[in-house]
Amino acid sequence: MKALLHKKKSLLQRIDDYSEFLRGSITSVCSTCNRANCICTGKPTGRAYRLTYKDKQQKTRTVYISNAQLPEARRMLSNYSKMRDLMDKLFETNIDILKKKAKLKSND
Repeated sequence: MKALLHKKKSLLQRIDDYSEFLRGSITSVCSTCNRANCICTGKPTGRAYRLTYKDKQQKTRTVYISNAQLPEARRMLSNYSKMRDLMDKLFETNIDILKKKAKLKSND
């Protein structure tokens, strides 16, 4: 039981390392408008980045990401993946603790 509680404490401390996170995906799009006679058609196109995610109502939302923000946004997306893995491990540990407590209680 002591080992499980120590594991839980360790997981909670590691979760704190990934507290800055984003959920969603980053896409790269061309910054032209695709109208035939527009001034932007003759110019070389730049890249724009957008973060797409689902809100509480499962509606897709899109947020513009500047080139300066791109490395941070990618790091935060990576943190979400790591956070999710840790949360899964914490869930399993909590289940093991619950089972152990029930077993100890039934032996009394």
